[in-house]
Amino acid sequence: HRGGGHSFCGKTFRQSRSLTLKNHTPFEICRENVEPFTSDVLQKSAFTLAEVLITLVIIGVVAALTIPSLIQSYKKTVVETRLKKFYSVMNQAIALSETDNGNREWWYQDVKGAQTDEDGNIIEGSSEAEKWFRKYLAPYLNNTEIKAIAGGLYVYFADGSALRIPTHTTRDWLFFATGDKCIKKPIVGVCYFAFNYAPSSAHSSFKDWKYATRNFEPWFHAWNGTKEQLYEDCSKGQNLCSRLIMLNGWKIPKDYPLKF
Repeated sequence: HRGGGHSFCGKTFRQSRSLTLKNHTPFEICRENVEPFTSDVLQKSAFTLAEVLITLVIIGVVAALTIPSLIQSYKKTVVETRLKKFYSVMNQAIALSETDNGNREWWYQDVKGAQTDEDGNIIEGSSEAEKWFRKYLAPYLNNTEIKAIAGGLYVYFADGSALRIPTHTTRDWLFFATGDKCIKKPIVGVCYFAFNYAPSSAHSSFKDWKYATRNFEPWFHAWNGTKEQLYEDCSKGQNLCSRLIMLNGWKIPKDYPLKF
């Protein structure tokens, strides 16, 4: 180096501390100059405890505000997806059954549920609803279990949802979007949704059944055909919630009257 100095670590040897080239290697000279500088920088860049705590508080507040909304959005998406799938799968099953069993109007019928003994236990094999379902629909559905109950039966599906045929009729069906969780705490329009199946042409001659089709449909019994009735009925936690969602393209409306 001109001027008698030696260049190490971006400095001349004369700018280094008390080390001499004769007694120390260039690495030692670099370390002597760099280490104090590095230590100072680390000390200056460290966070204080107060700064860390403030950051954690901010993260917690943001999480508390956003997580409930995300959970609600997820629940709605699950319900929408399963409702649409259930509607499609049921109508496909009916169409397939019609191919094998003839016109659906011929084999459709209202049937009774299971009988019980003196202790209230189900008498195995006594449910007309179970026999009917196993013959006409079960072979065309991906169900995991059929369970007879007094007055009807439960049908469980592979995606975790469930179907109930209640009381003594196969015209009224209840779909539980999240299966057992819904069944234990049923809330119509949030947890379970009502459907009608009345393929007989005779049904359409009755006022309350005028919107009946040959298909499995979201609840339409006693519907007057107006959107206002859908919202009014649904806000009371009644059966027309499923039709309201269906007419919105199987999407829960932003102004849906019930909370998930």
